Amino acid sequence: MSTNQLKEKILSKTARIGIVGLGYVGLPLAVEFAKAGFNVLGIDIDQSKVESIKSGINYIKDIDNDYLKGVVTNGHFTATLDYSKIGDLDIVIICVPTPLNKLKDPDVSYIISVLDELVKYLHENMFIILESTTYPGTTRELILPSLEETGLKIGENINLVFSPERIDPGNDQYTLKNTPKVVGGITPNCTELGRILYSTIISDVVTVKSTESAEMVKLLENTFRSINIGLVNEMAIMCDKLGVDVWEVIDAAATKPFGFMKFLPGPGLGGHCIPIDPHYLAWKMKSLDYKARFIELAGEINTEMPFYVANLVSEGLNRFKKSINGANILIVGIAYKPDIDDIRESPALDVMKILEEKGAKVIFHDPYVGEIQWNGERMHSQDISPELISSQDIVVVITNHSIIDFSMIRQHSKLVVDTRNIIDGDNSNVIKLGAV
Repeated sequence: MSTNQLKEKILSKTARIGIVGLGYVGLPLAVEFAKAGFNVLGIDIDQSKVESIKSGINYIKDIDNDYLKGVVTNGHFTATLDYSKIGDLDIVIICVPTPLNKLKDPDVSYIISVLDELVKYLHENMFIILESTTYPGTTRELILPSLEETGLKIGENINLVFSPERIDPGNDQYTLKNTPKVVGGITPNCTELGRILYSTIISDVVTVKSTESAEMVKLLENTFRSINIGLVNEMAIMCDKLGVDVWEVIDAAATKPFGFMKFLPGPGLGGHCIPIDPHYLAWKMKSLDYKARFIELAGEINTEMPFYVANLVSEGLNRFKKSINGANILIVGIAYKPDIDDIRESPALDVMKILEEKGAKVIFHDPYVGEIQWNGERMHSQDISPELISSQDIVVVITNHSIIDFSMIRQHSKLVVDTRNIIDGDNSNVIKLGAV
């Protein structure tokens, strides 16, 4: 089968697609391709995910349950633990995690594990796509050599592309389908094949000249956000010291119709992308003897925010001549952003850890997160009520879920630390981040 034949199979939707990694990125992508009429095979090492999919059970909030059940029932989507099934596929899209290690260096071990299996079943005219966020050069320096060690040549009888994921959990306005997709291949023909494939499910596909450019696009997007969040977080600290309301300042600045983009302070960064992606770039630049100063400074400020929140808690308790040690503290919202159940890198976890290390008795309420693994045990979300709130020495609002009754929290709390400016008005029992 030639590359032109693969193009025809994509356009006729007879190409067989495999998605490796069925998490927040891979599962929505698999469902979208299956909805478009492709036969999709999901591959994951987590048996519970595979069994859920086979049963048509959704485990990611952003996916419509009926869509998942529909594509499983009609046979367009199934899942397996068996990597040997790759041999039956035309296209393989890699969507595995790329975390940082303790030294904040990129951990590409999941990608390497997939490559070790992939090369066993690689065949002529297969199309490989990496979506996992990583440092510039990964596709060319890590994946390409592994594939060509099989004797196949990129751009001749196999194709290789990098296309960064742009999933924003909980965003109903910008979904996978209407968020422009960036594609960069090892060769122009690889890029064109990527454009054709993603155009079957996404309205706008943007091509760039290389895999390195595509890798850099994702890092720029999230570095931009990290640095600007770091700026407003520092602005919040400065406003606290000056006795100025940072939220009022930001709202007033946002009335300028040009030259300003609104970012909001908070208790720290969360999610898999913004706290992590800039460090891929900083790590790569170290190997080129260049220090990414903006990235490191923003990372330092954002990392310190949970400690700053803990200090606000301490100052609040001092009003009642109480210490953190022995205090009863309720954390409201532990997902990393509103109206989702994702706790990856959530600053709430950092705040909880800091407070517990200082001797506090910490519990949490989150309507989307029923339980977490905490200190080797299961920790359950508490049902919120006036009685629960009034029994706590202090309530700390970390995540402003829209279904939480914050007026009730204000009314029954002895004291609230509000890190999201969600409680309206001037309240004597509320300490606001950036408006002390």
